[in-house]
Amino acid sequence: MTSSEPVPGYTHDDPDLAPSPVTRAELDLLLSSVLFGPADQEALHTVGEVLSGQIEAILDVWYGFVGSHPHLVAYFSTPDGAPIGDYLARVRARFARWIVDTCTRSYDERWLAYQQEIALRHTAPKKNETDDADSVPHIPLRYIIAFIYPITATIRPFLAAGGHSEEQVEAMHQAWFKAVTLQVALWSQPYAGRAW
Repeated sequence: MTSSEPVPGYTHDDPDLAPSPVTRAELDLLLSSVLFGPADQEALHTVGEVLSGQIEAILDVWYGFVGSHPHLVAYFSTPDGAPIGDYLARVRARFARWIVDTCTRSYDERWLAYQQEIALRHTAPKKNETDDADSVPHIPLRYIIAFIYPITATIRPFLAAGGHSEEQVEAMHQAWFKAVTLQVALWSQPYAGRAW
């Protein structure tokens, strides 16, 4: 499920990546808050195995969802509403890496730093910087939160395709749901500032 091909703008392992303002202790409290434990980490590992080979199909579903909602595709478009193909393609490649990272990365300080980078790329300070895109200046937090549901609901058929029991599929689905919710909570930090 890993790829040796470089992904433009993907900087998880960049030593110059700024540390997250979220501490490891705060991350542990968030993990506890979403009821994420060792069984979920194990289930996510299985999710990674099951989704391997299906990532492009998953992205087709997600991009189809975004593309069918003009108010969402607007955040990958010019200010006058023309979708930016190169921008969409570059984000898609990083979205693929995000699926892999969600399942395989250790939730450590390096991962926290990259979550903060992802968060900032949704907000005015960095929204278009990575891809030098002529797009709108930020994505409202409400859509990032709302996106938890489609990203979670649409993954289940892909999990079921792995031939596991219904109980195992449910465990994988719950682990994925928790991991997505956790990341969106982290991505809310730049929006909320001190209120976070």
